[in-house]
Amino acid sequence: AACAVCEYEMRQSKDDPRPNWGAHIAGGTHHAFSDFGEGFCIFSDIAVAANVLLDKFPSIKRILIIDLDVHQGNGNAVLFQGDDRVQTFSMHCAGNFFSKKEKSDLDVELPIGCDDSTYLGTLSHWLRRIEEHEFSNTSPSQKKFDFIFFQSGVDILKEDRLGKLEVTKEGVSTRNRMVFDFAQRLGCPLVICMGGGYPRDDWEPIIEAHTDVYWEAYKYLSSWSLT
Repeated sequence: AACAVCEYEMRQSKDDPRPNWGAHIAGGTHHAFSDFGEGFCIFSDIAVAANVLLDKFPSIKRILIIDLDVHQGNGNAVLFQGDDRVQTFSMHCAGNFFSKKEKSDLDVELPIGCDDSTYLGTLSHWLRRIEEHEFSNTSPSQKKFDFIFFQSGVDILKEDRLGKLEVTKEGVSTRNRMVFDFAQRLGCPLVICMGGGYPRDDWEPIIEAHTDVYWEAYKYLSSWSLT
């Protein structure tokens, strides 16, 4: 998906404002390390894809990983430590670590029981800060990021068995839209992948939330294709 998006970006007119996105209906395996896996993750698909893009496409200089799973993207944090080409942003529950806490480029921790208002206000603040941040090695004509990966875990839902947050279905949808708007404001290619989501007895809320990520992205793209 990431390579297809980059290949299309090379053909797309610079004057074309329409989003250039792709989606991977799986993955988001952010707990894997270089030599071992954990948390249902054997290897990090995002890390593999990011390294392929940096190797294959000279236009890709800096990548942003937006990880909004309820758990920290600890594997990706370690895999890209010291590599300024890939910036890792993880917003997760402070009371939901099942292994050692690692250090992302930006870690934002939310309290147990966090609701829509706190979650969305915090995300809005940090997306704005990222958008305003000036990197020392960026020229005035250069984009802040050349590619974004969105790890769209839905285990932030209040119905989630392991999540420990109180975010509603509507809150998750607003979260998705905020990331879509952020990528579009930056004029940055985006690839969406799944993340966590753990049902209790009723699977429907989790399945619907996963589905909504992709359906909402499709509707967002469709709205641009009609303009």
